[in-house]
Amino acid sequence: MPRATNGPASRARRNSRLKLAKGFRGSRSKLFRQATEAVDRAQAMAYVHRKHKKRSFRRLWIVRVNAACRMNGISYSRFIDGLNKADITINRKMLSEIAIHDAEGFTKIVDAAKAKVA
Repeated sequence: MPRATNGPASRARRNSRLKLAKGFRGSRSKLFRQATEAVDRAQAMAYVHRKHKKRSFRRLWIVRVNAACRMNGISYSRFIDGLNKADITINRKMLSEIAIHDAEGFTKIVDAAKAKVA
Protein backbone atom coordinates (compact mmCIF):
# COMPACT_ATOMS: atom_id res chain seq x y z
CA MET A 1 0.00 0.00 0.00
CA PRO A 2 1.49 3.39 -0.95
CA ARG A 3 2.35 5.92 1.70
CA ALA A 4 -0.33 8.58 2.07
CA THR A 5 0.92 12.12 2.63
CA ASN A 6 -0.76 15.47 2.98
CA GLY A 7 1.02 16.74 -0.16
CA PRO A 8 -1.95 17.98 -2.19
CA ALA A 9 -3.44 19.86 0.77
CA SER A 10 -0.06 21.39 1.70
CA ARG A 11 0.55 22.51 -1.87
CA ALA A 12 -2.92 24.01 -2.08
CA ARG A 13 -2.38 25.87 1.19
CA ARG A 14 0.96 27.28 -0.01
CA ASN A 15 -0.40 28.22 -3.41
CA SER A 16 -3.35 30.04 -1.88
CA ARG A 17 -1.00 32.07 0.33
CA LEU A 18 1.27 32.85 -2.64
CA LYS A 19 -1.79 33.91 -4.61
CA LEU A 20 -2.61 36.46 -1.88
CA ALA A 21 0.95 37.80 -2.19
CA LYS A 22 0.62 38.40 -5.93
CA GLY A 23 1.89 41.86 -6.82
CA PHE A 24 4.33 42.11 -3.90
CA ARG A 25 7.96 42.87 -4.78
CA GLY A 26 10.76 40.34 -4.93
CA SER A 27 10.82 37.33 -2.65
CA ARG A 28 7.69 38.54 -0.86
CA SER A 29 5.68 37.17 -3.80
CA LYS A 30 7.88 34.15 -4.59
CA LEU A 31 9.00 32.48 -1.35
CA PHE A 32 6.42 30.97 0.97
CA ARG A 33 7.78 32.21 4.29
CA GLN A 34 8.32 35.81 3.18
CA ALA A 35 4.96 35.77 1.42
CA THR A 36 3.23 34.52 4.56
CA GLU A 37 4.74 37.29 6.69
CA ALA A 38 3.97 39.94 4.09
CA VAL A 39 0.36 38.78 3.65
CA ASP A 40 -0.21 38.62 7.41
CA ARG A 41 1.03 42.18 7.82
CA ALA A 42 -0.90 43.40 4.78
CA GLN A 43 -4.15 41.95 6.11
CA ALA A 44 -3.54 43.42 9.57
CA MET A 45 -2.84 46.85 8.09
CA ALA A 46 -5.91 46.60 5.84
CA TYR A 47 -8.05 46.01 8.93
CA VAL A 48 -6.50 48.95 10.80
CA HIS A 49 -6.69 51.28 7.83
CA ARG A 50 -10.38 50.58 7.28
CA LYS A 51 -10.86 52.17 10.70
CA HIS A 52 -8.49 55.06 9.89
CA LYS A 53 -10.40 55.77 6.69
CA LYS A 54 -13.49 56.64 8.70
CA ARG A 55 -11.46 59.02 10.89
CA SER A 56 -9.82 60.76 7.98
CA PHE A 57 -13.13 61.31 6.17
CA ARG A 58 -14.65 62.80 9.32
CA ARG A 59 -11.66 65.16 9.59
CA LEU A 60 -12.16 66.20 5.97
CA TRP A 61 -15.85 66.93 6.51
CA ILE A 62 -15.08 68.99 9.61
CA VAL A 63 -12.48 71.05 7.72
CA ARG A 64 -14.98 71.74 4.94
CA VAL A 65 -17.78 72.70 7.34
CA ASN A 66 -15.40 74.92 9.33
CA ALA A 67 -14.35 76.78 6.17
CA ALA A 68 -17.98 77.32 5.17
CA CYS A 69 -18.88 78.45 8.70
CA ARG A 70 -16.09 81.02 8.79
CA MET A 71 -17.30 82.41 5.46
CA ASN A 72 -20.62 82.95 7.25
CA GLY A 73 -19.02 84.57 10.30
CA ILE A 74 -19.16 81.80 12.90
CA SER A 75 -16.65 79.29 14.20
CA TYR A 76 -17.15 75.55 13.77
CA SER A 77 -17.54 74.83 17.48
CA ARG A 78 -20.14 77.59 17.98
CA PHE A 79 -21.96 76.36 14.84
CA ILE A 80 -22.17 72.77 16.13
CA ASP A 81 -23.27 74.05 19.55
CA GLY A 82 -26.00 76.09 17.85
CA LEU A 83 -27.17 73.10 15.83
CA ASN A 84 -27.44 71.00 18.99
CA LYS A 85 -29.39 73.72 20.79
CA ALA A 86 -31.68 74.16 17.76
CA ASP A 87 -32.31 70.37 17.61
CA ILE A 88 -31.00 70.18 14.06
CA THR A 89 -29.54 66.72 13.55
CA ILE A 90 -27.54 66.67 10.33
CA ASN A 91 -24.36 64.67 10.22
CA ARG A 92 -21.06 66.23 9.22
CA LYS A 93 -20.94 64.45 5.87
CA MET A 94 -24.26 65.98 4.82
CA LEU A 95 -23.29 69.38 6.22
CA SER A 96 -20.14 69.38 4.09
CA GLU A 97 -22.11 68.36 0.99
CA ILE A 98 -24.63 71.14 1.63
CA ALA A 99 -21.81 73.63 2.17
CA ILE A 100 -20.20 72.67 -1.16
CA HIS A 101 -23.28 72.36 -3.38
CA ASP A 102 -25.90 74.61 -1.77
CA ALA A 103 -24.39 77.77 -0.27
CA GLU A 104 -27.75 79.47 0.35
CA GLY A 105 -29.12 76.42 2.15
CA PHE A 106 -26.02 76.25 4.33
CA THR A 107 -26.39 79.95 5.15
CA LYS A 108 -29.95 79.26 6.39
CA ILE A 109 -28.66 76.45 8.62
CA VAL A 110 -25.93 78.77 9.95
CA ASP A 111 -28.52 81.47 10.67
CA ALA A 112 -30.63 78.98 12.64
CA ALA A 113 -27.53 77.96 14.65
CA LYS A 114 -26.54 81.60 15.24
CA ALA A 115 -30.01 82.40 16.58
CA LYS A 116 -29.70 79.69 19.24
CA VAL A 117 -26.12 80.54 20.23
CA ALA A 118 -26.56 84.31 20.52
